[in-house]
Amino acid sequence: MAGAIDESSRGRVPVRTIATTIAMVLVTVLLLLVIREVSRVLTWIVVALFFSVALYPLVGWVDRRVTRGRRALSTLLVFLVIVLVLGGLIAAFAVPLAREGTAFAAQLPSIIADAKAGRGAVGGFLDRTNALTLIQDHQDQIKHYASGLTTPATGVLSGIATTFAGLVTIFVLAYLMVLEGPKVVSGSLNLIDRGDIRERVAAVGADCARSVTGYLSGNLLISVICGVIHYAALRIMGVPFAGLIALFVAIADLVPLVGATIGGVVALLAAALHSVPALIVVAVVFIVYQQLENHLLQPLVFARTVNLNPLTVLISILVAVELAGILGALLAIPLASIIQVIARDLWDHRRGKPKAEPTVGVDETPASSAP
Repeated sequence: MAGAIDESSRGRVPVRTIATTIAMVLVTVLLLLVIREVSRVLTWIVVALFFSVALYPLVGWVDRRVTRGRRALSTLLVFLVIVLVLGGLIAAFAVPLAREGTAFAAQLPSIIADAKAGRGAVGGFLDRTNALTLIQDHQDQIKHYASGLTTPATGVLSGIATTFAGLVTIFVLAYLMVLEGPKVVSGSLNLIDRGDIRERVAAVGADCARSVTGYLSGNLLISVICGVIHYAALRIMGVPFAGLIALFVAIADLVPLVGATIGGVVALLAAALHSVPALIVVAVVFIVYQQLENHLLQPLVFARTVNLNPLTVLISILVAVELAGILGALLAIPLASIIQVIARDLWDHRRGKPKAEPTVGVDETPASSAP
């Protein structure tokens, strides 16, 4: 009888354990809900973190060579130079973009009228592809869809305001992260008691930061080269709105793997609407540049910073796009590189690190002293 009571009491789960499990589940659900609500802010923080990591070495160089240990002044100088450079680029593009945008807005009614009548480059293209007949057959559906697009003007303005607020927030967060970076890094490393592990963590962190810096700066450089080359080809062939198209090509090229193709297709469509010679020249430039970027620019720029094989790049981009959309595509390669750096360090310090001297036999006799 006593044995049966002991067995029954031994099989019961304590009330404290049940309450703790329920509390942990509720806390987890609450944490997931909070993350979902603040996902936009978390995205801004992640983007600011990547930019701060990319700018950290530059600020450190200015701190050592120019300001001589005055971190606040060096951070201010670097971000001031960035603002001036961005302002100069915007000013350099603003005049031609404003001119082309105004000309496009002025020509838009006549372009639409010619397209409806089957005249001009657009009308001829629509007529050759029978797209004009398709548009005329579905006028009601197109008008309904267009009215649905133009209705939520408040949502568009809200999106513009949110984007501007996000850019300002990212800039401020990146500035504060770079400014307070040494304190945060040193404080985090001081939490580690063992000196060898502290040095190892610092070395891995430096490798990760170097990888992110190399990727962001290299990707930006390649995008600028892509935009300039396509702008020159479009401009030489007299394609209208070459600046707008080249700017889109440069921005699209920031997306790994498919960005350059998307931008190049847009440039090809614009050239095809202009003339057949323009289409041929832009197509040749597009094909040659694709080979140049894939076999020369990317290996040259990324070889010493982001050492990833193409399969890893493709898998990381597909997973990141599924999880975070376009932002995931932009951050997929540096994140994969960081994971690779950490995994390589763990492997080297656990099982994969080679011996200082090879051994032979079951007794693992050093090769130098073996018969």
